[in-house]
Amino acid sequence: MGWAIALHGGAGDIPVTMPPERRQPREAALRHCLDIGVDAVKSQIHAFDVVELVVRKLENNLNFNAGKGSVLINVGTVDM
Repeated sequence: MGWAIALHGGAGDIPVTMPPERRQPREAALRHCLDIGVDAVKSQIHAFDVVELVVRKLENNLNFNAGKGSVLINVGTVDM
């Protein structure tokens, strides 16, 4: 059986209309987290450990609101 990884940085999206200086770091961070997950799966790390590893990376990235239980609003603050 094959495998797949799906990830996101929390509520909201990364619209193509977002200025490149804001969009590109978010896209790069998602790619980086995906690469970490893929490498971990290929190294035969247990699936739960892969999930924890990738979620921790997302939670520690300031571009995302993963793990906050809220949403980042346009002015850059967290709204409950």
